[in-house]
Amino acid sequence: MAVQTAEREHANLLRRLRTVDRAEGPWLDVGNGRLLSFCGNDYLGLAQHPQLVAALTRAAREQGVGSTSAHLICGHRSEHAELEEALAAWTGRERALLFSTGYMANLGVLQALLTRGDLCVQDKLNHACLLDGARLGGAELKRYPHADVAAAARQLASRAGAAALLATDGVFSMDGDVAPLRELAALCEQQRATLMVDDAHGLGVFGPGGAGSVSEAGLGQHEVPVLMATLGKALGCMGAFVAGPAALIEGLIQFARPYIYTTAMPPALAAAAQEAVRLAQADAWRREKLFALIARFRLGAAELGLPLAASGSAIQPLLLGSAMATLTAAQALERQGLLVGAIRPPTVPSGQARLRITLSAAHEESHVDRLLDALETLHLPPAPRAAASDPV
Repeated sequence: MAVQTAEREHANLLRRLRTVDRAEGPWLDVGNGRLLSFCGNDYLGLAQHPQLVAALTRAAREQGVGSTSAHLICGHRSEHAELEEALAAWTGRERALLFSTGYMANLGVLQALLTRGDLCVQDKLNHACLLDGARLGGAELKRYPHADVAAAARQLASRAGAAALLATDGVFSMDGDVAPLRELAALCEQQRATLMVDDAHGLGVFGPGGAGSVSEAGLGQHEVPVLMATLGKALGCMGAFVAGPAALIEGLIQFARPYIYTTAMPPALAAAAQEAVRLAQADAWRREKLFALIARFRLGAAELGLPLAASGSAIQPLLLGSAMATLTAAQALERQGLLVGAIRPPTVPSGQARLRITLSAAHEESHVDRLLDALETLHLPPAPRAAASDPV
């Protein structure tokens, strides 16, 4: 492992931890400086909302900190049950089931639903946990070129007799674009395959009442029977859930090992997340402000000729190509007081390194303008051609 770490450092691909001393909205105190962050996933600006803080502290006083056990022993508290009911109602599903993280939720679902001999078809740019979950389940994994419905159809047709599940991100975490959900749903109905959508970056942002990209596409439980989303992005908390038919949820309770053998999330965190669900639905102005900021940024980036990816979400990637160019740009922005993620392989394909800029309702127009002014000073290269290799 030491050799591989040294190789990554030599290639400008080494990942490094950064300690944040204090957060105040989009502002982060790091070391001796203060940075304006454009790399978090707090899309609605709820992470520090006083009502979430109050709900968490109130529940902590009543229930303590840890849940002390797995859900199936004595860790399932009233806060968890109420949150699951709220999430099911919000997404239009019969039931929902909480997991401690989104990674564990996807591992749990795919490990429980798939077995050897089954077929799992996935977009090549899916999040790593969807790929890992398919491998854990032992199914044959086929990956189609990004958003290519025709290729997905060919892969499903290649094993017409097998039990098949097609999994896709709703909003892709590194590109920010939305999957062709209607077309994929029609394909799965035609091929009698199960459609699973990971809406980690869509929930709270898209759809009526913020119900997500699946809701935005007009798809319900029948078309998308397996819906996963996280609580740690637009909702500003932590954890995840799977929503769908009651039979699916009961099966996960019985067979999803990452659910069965994991301590339940703290009940106080579930109480905070329930308040976040309420605010996400009620505060439509947060989404309106977020999309106004997205439009402002995209217009400014176009005027500057920046190599911006085609994304209508809060994730706005600037495609720079080389890892060195991306790291250099991020460091230059940090010297100007801005924190932007330098995303490099293996998170994205070779030759597709980018600045992953994320916007939040916690930002102001002046913040976006400051970022654009700083980007203008970098003299960024034009967008690179798409690479053929896949992310890991």
